[in-house]
Amino acid sequence: MKNYELIYVVKPNAEEDVKEAVLNKIKDVVGTNGEVGKVDTWGNKKLAYPIQKFTEGYYVLVNFQSGIDVPKEIDRNLKINENVIRHMIVAND
Repeated sequence: MKNYELIYVVKPNAEEDVKEAVLNKIKDVVGTNGEVGKVDTWGNKKLAYPIQKFTEGYYVLVNFQSGIDVPKEIDRNLKINENVIRHMIVAND
């Protein structure tokens, strides 16, 4: 299993249950073939440039261990979620 780091940005006007649902979906996907390490919620931060007419975003950092197929599934899920405006997954050595 490899170590991964995921950061994603949710729309700042999203409800609290929507933000929780995104995190729970990630935990479910990772739970199939890995484990979630640390979840660090940064809260609302100013974006470097406007994204979809938003100047702020709700940031969450997730560290996890999994096989190589899990990041692809997380990427697919976050792409189709209309509440996530950006995300990035990086493999840590």
